[in-house]
Amino acid sequence: MSRPYTVLSIAGSDSSGGAGIQADLKTIAALGGYGMSAITALTAQNTQGVQGVHAPDPEFLRLQITTTLADIPADAVKIGMLHSAEIVAVVADCLKQFQPRHVVLDPVMVATSGDKLITPNTQEEIVRQLFPLATLVTPNLDELSWLIGTMVCHTEDLESAGRQALSMGAHAVLVKGGHLKDDTLTDLLVRHAAPTVSIRTPRIPTTNLHGTGCTMSAAIACFLAMGDDLEQACRKAHSYVQAAIRAASGRRLGKGHGPLDHGFAPHATMMARDV
Repeated sequence: MSRPYTVLSIAGSDSSGGAGIQADLKTIAALGGYGMSAITALTAQNTQGVQGVHAPDPEFLRLQITTTLADIPADAVKIGMLHSAEIVAVVADCLKQFQPRHVVLDPVMVATSGDKLITPNTQEEIVRQLFPLATLVTPNLDELSWLIGTMVCHTEDLESAGRQALSMGAHAVLVKGGHLKDDTLTDLLVRHAAPTVSIRTPRIPTTNLHGTGCTMSAAIACFLAMGDDLEQACRKAHSYVQAAIRAASGRRLGKGHGPLDHGFAPHATMMARDV
């Protein structure tokens, strides 16, 4: 008997359904996989912002991960919001125990408002413990700027900033250029021993961008789980996210930044494989 490919999302929960665990599971389902989850934090939020965060005990997070993976191995793991050093340590321990082949780390550190979501100590532990275990790290420009201690404001700065992140222990970095104001959206895949890859598409004018980073990292994990190499996975995930943004651009959900349309294509796996 066959089974679908499996992806475990270790991330926070978004009560409005646009980001975090909810966006990850929608993405995995849209791309034909079987999604599993381990929730690092509960958030009360909507399209206008986060109103509150409740953090479960770190040992309960360990129980979620170990119980799940002991029964259903993950072909890939996506990691999102980790709000404390204790949570980071639990995730690192579990990755070492189960040794998934692919790990995509989305270092959720800065809110859309610019407010920092974690402490400097937690940031340091993410770098120290998780960067070496991740196949790919996917920071946005605010997060990358905080990581390297220098503002990244221009397209020509993306590669040097990515290489600084590599020097911090990452194996590969996808620098996401969504926060730039250029008409062309540029993501840059930076690796140690391979050419830098630039992925460029026209920017879509829309305010429905809630959960874009979560969706991107989850989609990359999906394509890696399917067997694509890192460049292919990043290119296909970029195309999927752009299509989900485009599909949502004409609709209205909430009073702020609305979500993507993750399920725009019932047979998204076929679409993605043709990219």
